[in-house]
Amino acid sequence: MAGRINDEDVKAVRDAVPIDAVVSEYLQLRNAGGGNLKGLCPFHDEKSPSFQVSPAKGLFHCFGCQEGGDTITFVMKIDHLSFSESVERLAAQAGITLRYEEGGYNPSHQRGERIRLVEAHKIAAEWYAEQLAGSAEAETGRVFLAERGFDQAAAVHFGVGYSPQGWDHLTRYLRGKGFSDKELVLSGLSQEGRRGPIDRFRGRLMWPIRDIGGDVVGFGARKLYEADTGPKYLNTPETALYRKSQVLYGIDLAKKEIAKSSRAVVVEGYTDVMACHLAGVPTAIATCGTAFGGDHIKILRRLLMDNGSARVIFTFDGDAAGQKAALRAFEDDQKFAAETYIAVAPDGMDPCELRLAKGDEAVADLVEPRTPLFEFALRQIVGRYDLDTPAGRAAALDEAAPVVARIKNSGAQHEVAVQLAGMLGILDTQFVVKRVAQLARWARERGGRGAGGPQQSPQAPSQQWAAPAGSAPSGPALTLRNPVYATERELLKLALQRPELVSPAFDAYGVDEFTAPPYAAVRQAVQDALGAEYGLQDPQEYLVRVREAAPDDTVRAMVTELAVEPILRRTVDEVYAGTVLVQVRRRAVERRIRDVQSQLTRLTAAGDPARLAAVQNELWVLQQYDQALREHGAAAL
Repeated sequence: MAGRINDEDVKAVRDAVPIDAVVSEYLQLRNAGGGNLKGLCPFHDEKSPSFQVSPAKGLFHCFGCQEGGDTITFVMKIDHLSFSESVERLAAQAGITLRYEEGGYNPSHQRGERIRLVEAHKIAAEWYAEQLAGSAEAETGRVFLAERGFDQAAAVHFGVGYSPQGWDHLTRYLRGKGFSDKELVLSGLSQEGRRGPIDRFRGRLMWPIRDIGGDVVGFGARKLYEADTGPKYLNTPETALYRKSQVLYGIDLAKKEIAKSSRAVVVEGYTDVMACHLAGVPTAIATCGTAFGGDHIKILRRLLMDNGSARVIFTFDGDAAGQKAALRAFEDDQKFAAETYIAVAPDGMDPCELRLAKGDEAVADLVEPRTPLFEFALRQIVGRYDLDTPAGRAAALDEAAPVVARIKNSGAQHEVAVQLAGMLGILDTQFVVKRVAQLARWARERGGRGAGGPQQSPQAPSQQWAAPAGSAPSGPALTLRNPVYATERELLKLALQRPELVSPAFDAYGVDEFTAPPYAAVRQAVQDALGAEYGLQDPQEYLVRVREAAPDDTVRAMVTELAVEPILRRTVDEVYAGTVLVQVRRRAVERRIRDVQSQLTRLTAAGDPARLAAVQNELWVLQQYDQALREHGAAAL
């Protein structure tokens, strides 16, 4: 059994790998103010960014779905890894050698399954590339690439390789690297044969398929020999690493340019991606043996940040299959805030063929957005009907009007409705415009504000503390219009984010001074983590300790949320911190005064002089303290 990773090494990994660098591998981050960054949450669908990252604290939190944690937690959730697998992956990036307790360190046996499978794919990709570059047998593959305009440098850039025709060349090579037969079959690199595992890919040109983080998770293999009776393209089967509906070929190379330019070009094949990148279109990506769908959209949306000025250009072949693919893509158009376009090359050529025939400029020109996807969809619909008859025009309108009603821009929607009337030959333009407007209104009414209502923002944090299983944590209602709750929340944010401004006074505050149960639980966690004053020594380790001190995931999520949420003051200084400290303390004193006054009334009625004097004295002390806080502020704490 694998040993436990040394605590010091875990801390070293947290400190060495900036959380914003890790998160930005998966989504685009923008400035959110106060040193924080924001982006579209990768853990749930949302229209506006409620996912915040605090580089200074090493934490992330989504104010929409309540997911949150540190760098290790993010990697665990985004890539479905165990704690140890996540630490190992980050340690490898940082060049940190991990030590293991309770059994020592054995890197070949103590890494998690996913880490092992990723490593097997990495070694396989390097080996395939070596075969293409140096083996005589791979000449067929080199000729294939050359005929399509790709030289050795292009093959190296994209990691293209070659799988030999023998039965088990790669399998034997990976065994020699310490991988078990079980791991090789689980990875999809090998498959069961009559006498044990054999290579899955044989005699093929190999394209490594990487996830958005850059790890090789699968391969696309192109047939080269007539004797090969398999399909033209053979992809890695569904594995723990590879889900074809969740990967985009070239995304690792294109992601930064996509985020920077707010533009993505979706092509149909591996060689098309290569051709586009080499022709100066570095935002090209492709699906891997499946139609472009919802999971692919999620990947792009996180990079495009749902920018309304963003562009997604689809290139499809001009044949019937290409047209069908374009219409299928249009069905998901509403999932984008970006404008979607279609590009069809002259003579139905794909980008690879176009580059060969007409050069790089022709490819760059092809993907300049010209035809909106909805316009292409309308042409295809209208073309199926006999517009010379009233019945044909009416049927075409029935199918086309809902397409126009889905156009996001209301001004463009009206204009296209007028165009549709002309396309159909309907003289009463206003009839078509009203029909489209009515359909759009019905769609809005059905959709309302979306499945989950409006997204919460950092300025309107969690309203619930205890919820049914599977949803965000909940409990007594936390209505932040209540100034008591709002101030308690603000003080906890200061204690977690700016402990130097509230220490040592904060550590003298009792748990009972926080009236909201979730806030009292966070206050207790801070106390159990050696108090806010510890945050002066090591701010990041302090937050780690507080999160670890939380009794459950519900409180831990609240700690993360409060550590990331912006403080509600532009200038956060000692004066502001003192004001918040005094507000929380005065309210606690006022509550105690009311309790004592109630007790005093009962004792007066009961006629107990001895206890009455003690309670009167306590009331006098409390009132004097309240007056001092009112007059002298934080100096009286």
